[in-house]
Amino acid sequence: MYKPRPGVPGALDGIRVLDLTLARAGPTCTRQLADMGADVIQISSPARGDLGGSDVHNLNRNKRSILIDLKSEAGLEVFFRLVDAADVIVENFRARVKERLGIDYPAVSARNPKIIYASISGFGQEGPYRDRPGLDQVAQGMGGLMSVTGQPGSGPWRTGIAVSDTASGTFLTQGVLAALFARERTGHGQWVHTSLLESMINFMDFQATRWLIDDEVPQQAGNDHPTLFPMGAFKTRDGHINIAAVLGWKRFLTAIDGEDIEDNPRFADHAARLANREALQAAIEVKLFARPSREWIEILNKADLPCGPIYAMDEVFADPQVEHLELAQKVVHEVDGEVSLLRHPVTFSQTPTHLETAAPVAGRQTAEILATCGYSDEEANELIASGAVATKRDVPEWTRK
Repeated sequence: MYKPRPGVPGALDGIRVLDLTLARAGPTCTRQLADMGADVIQISSPARGDLGGSDVHNLNRNKRSILIDLKSEAGLEVFFRLVDAADVIVENFRARVKERLGIDYPAVSARNPKIIYASISGFGQEGPYRDRPGLDQVAQGMGGLMSVTGQPGSGPWRTGIAVSDTASGTFLTQGVLAALFARERTGHGQWVHTSLLESMINFMDFQATRWLIDDEVPQQAGNDHPTLFPMGAFKTRDGHINIAAVLGWKRFLTAIDGEDIEDNPRFADHAARLANREALQAAIEVKLFARPSREWIEILNKADLPCGPIYAMDEVFADPQVEHLELAQKVVHEVDGEVSLLRHPVTFSQTPTHLETAAPVAGRQTAEILATCGYSDEEANELIASGAVATKRDVPEWTRK
């Protein structure tokens, strides 16, 4: 069971992160760092509004917020004062944007050589596509995922989540953690970067290996495993369940009373079962139609065969195992009140993750952050009056309500 431990420092306690990210990929990285105890300061433009909605809480919980006009000289100086005391910067601007603003890695590392500068782009920091705009669905297509998703012959299919965004954000988190560890040995910071395209192709993993080693172009396989069977979604009396019975084939046949299937020469070994998968799927589903999904899941688990239900999101969070893991945690937002958010999925026995605050109202911590940079109240008020920083946005603040 997940046990929050208020007051116990997280693994990244004492690490300060400047969050310049937009959209989903970059905020996924900084969210993970914040969950692990880092002090994440979200730096946003006073003139830019959020897309709004509940996802803002999802991506920006556990963070503080300051609004800075990085195009102004005074705002840029505030940023570099923050750089002086920071350990990590995370950004996902296009290459030419950060260069034009004067906040690219050479500029930042000249000010603080120990900084870890972490970047996500659409296609990489160099190469012919470096300045192209990137988006998850574009990366899914260019990375090959859409060519192997969906039913055979159905044309390209997008997956149901922004997988290249979450993949690149998670990979960048790994890079930041490794760079922080390396800094403990060398005393030096470094530039760590990935892209939606690199992360998406890396996530292709086994499918990419089929091409790189076997010269095989993977095809769509629907809900089935592309090279193993039976492993996929099967119809029951009242719906579908996932079953993997490749390694426990004989136990599976015993569990479903499939003696006639065992005697059929078309299914004699794995190669035969794979070659005749459509006929085998139909034969299995004849057996499965005898019972509802719930009963089959109980029977197959007793036979030590991997299987499980196929849930909608409301069913996911009603599952007793999910409830036991306490993956949904409640926090309070000053405008929206109590909201439920996903906790970090990794449990630490000594340095726990935390889910303490919902997304900050933009600019709410501007004054306190300026004070930590050495600005007096008078200087802070002058910066606010000049528009170099702000305590609220020029556009209306979104609310869930």
